[in-house]
Amino acid sequence: MKKFAVIVAGGTGTRMNTTTPKQFLLLKGKPVLYYTIHSFLQAYDDLQIILVLPEEHVAAGQEIIDAFFDYSRIQITIGGRTRFHSVQNGLQLVNEEGIVFVHDAVRCLISTELIKRCYDTAIETGSAIPVIESKDSVRITTEEGNEALERTNIKLVQTPQTFHSKIILPAYQIDYKDKFTDEATVVEAFGLKVQLVDGEENNFKITRPVDLVLAEHLLNAN
Repeated sequence: MKKFAVIVAGGTGTRMNTTTPKQFLLLKGKPVLYYTIHSFLQAYDDLQIILVLPEEHVAAGQEIIDAFFDYSRIQITIGGRTRFHSVQNGLQLVNEEGIVFVHDAVRCLISTELIKRCYDTAIETGSAIPVIESKDSVRITTEEGNEALERTNIKLVQTPQTFHSKIILPAYQIDYKDKFTDEATVVEAFGLKVQLVDGEENNFKITRPVDLVLAEHLLNAN
């Protein structure tokens, strides 16, 4: 079945103390975005990438594609004012039935094994949301104060959030709401349940300087 990866690269460098967006920071001499794209292209020969970028950074994204990749497998589109609208823009380029991955560009250490696990689950159930266990104790604030939650019932959500196109395309026709923090919440608002799969500890987002250090260490270890 046809495969599409909508890679959302709308981050800024605020928490990195730099004006360079996180996806363009260098990691072992190559942009963070390079590693993300490379993993998806390596996973499947028939996968097409839809790269969603802020308009002012399209040229930088095109430079990465020209330098490292087969441009025939990658399209660029412009992001929107929220993640929801950026994903919505990317989905407009899904032009045939297939499996759609939606992935954060700065989760650059994603493995091909996780990509394939999400694909296989989405083929079987229609969706695949990678999650990992919470290592920390968790509390929820209430009007009365706060209370502990059972940690084993808490899952930390990652990407690629993966869906059959027959599910995610119509789901993204609904009106935007502030509670839409990821694709799973959109699909659930559309009236469908989602399937969880095991994520990976190394599939973290590059958000702070220490994350770049850790990512470089992990790349060197492989």
